[in-house]
Amino acid sequence: MSALEKTAWKLGLTRAEVSLVTMLIGFLALGGVLKNFRTSDKEALLLKKAEQSRLTEADVDSLIRLASIEQANVEEEVLGENAPGSEEKAGKSGTERHVLKKTFSGTVAFNRAGKTQLQLVPGIGPVMAERLVAFRTQKGGKITDFQDFLAVKGIGKKKLEVLKKHFTLD
Repeated sequence: MSALEKTAWKLGLTRAEVSLVTMLIGFLALGGVLKNFRTSDKEALLLKKAEQSRLTEADVDSLIRLASIEQANVEEEVLGENAPGSEEKAGKSGTERHVLKKTFSGTVAFNRAGKTQLQLVPGIGPVMAERLVAFRTQKGGKITDFQDFLAVKGIGKKKLEVLKKHFTLD
């Protein structure tokens, strides 16, 4: 008599019933092992990734804008009063300086401009400047028609009119 038959006889069960109970206990043990397999570090990492993915594009834009204002304040403190143009900035707060920066009335050669030059144009922040540079790169480095800008996310007809005033496409 095998061990399975002895166990079945002592419990008053058939061999099939003992096999089924053994298999169910095995699955229960396997489920417990799998449930406890994940560590709390992995769970924390997954929660952090989920929170990061919840930020909207507007949140990111505003955070970048705040960081750029803070960076300008730090640069002013580092350069001090001896910086070129410090007479113009004397007594201005970070917000007023930001407004002065956006009162640009000249033109920018779009096909040669960098991100910082593009940010001089009203309505173009760091994120939009990066999108425009990526768009220009995608189009082979040269844009010939203003209507092409409508393909860039965040540029509509109103913003296109502003860009026409400040961009040249040579």
